[in-house]
Amino acid sequence: MSDQLTLNAETRDRVGKGASRALRREGRVPAVLYGNKKNPVGVHVEERALMKLLGTGHFMNSVIMIDTGDGKPVRTLPKDVAFDVVTDRPMHVDFLRISEHAKVTVNVPVVFVEEEEAPGIKRGGVLNVVRHELELEVDAASIPDQIEVSLKGLDVGDSVHISHVKLPDGASPTVTDRDFTIATLVAPSALKSSEGDTTKDGEEGEAEAAAEEGTAEE
Repeated sequence: MSDQLTLNAETRDRVGKGASRALRREGRVPAVLYGNKKNPVGVHVEERALMKLLGTGHFMNSVIMIDTGDGKPVRTLPKDVAFDVVTDRPMHVDFLRISEHAKVTVNVPVVFVEEEEAPGIKRGGVLNVVRHELELEVDAASIPDQIEVSLKGLDVGDSVHISHVKLPDGASPTVTDRDFTIATLVAPSALKSSEGDTTKDGEEGEAEAAAEEGTAEE
């Protein structure tokens, strides 16, 4: 289960581009708290503290307690982080207020396991990952860090669908109208290339033979 993280914040007295630029010069990142039937509130957080949480690798699917110093931390889920296209520094963050056991939609990373039990991989097959994340609806108090997908028994040409994946209790995919593909095991490119070259050589040989026959007839 994802950790519950805490981020200290201060409320914003001013809004607008000028105020936001001034905050960033001071090492702060503008943010907004919204949702849960309450008015949006502008806040700002320390850039270094935010970067540390972003570095955990599971910031977007973790519950973040926003502490503004009033003794009442706000339970939130990050919904969007805007980054500078040049420096890659965080420019703005949106936090959605949630209740403790609210149903939330999150993107959870997929981790493939038991590769050694996949005959196709032993024969040189290549895993083609279609979805690196799964969009799931889960209880806010039980957000998984990752979803493990077993490759046991997978052979070249086989696929892994969502129906093959054991999801945590209470978690369900947001896509329900089809048994979508998560990964496929394909033949190695070297083998494909070799087969292609063989076919090409055969076709060229047949063409040369036909040309020779035509010359002989003349």
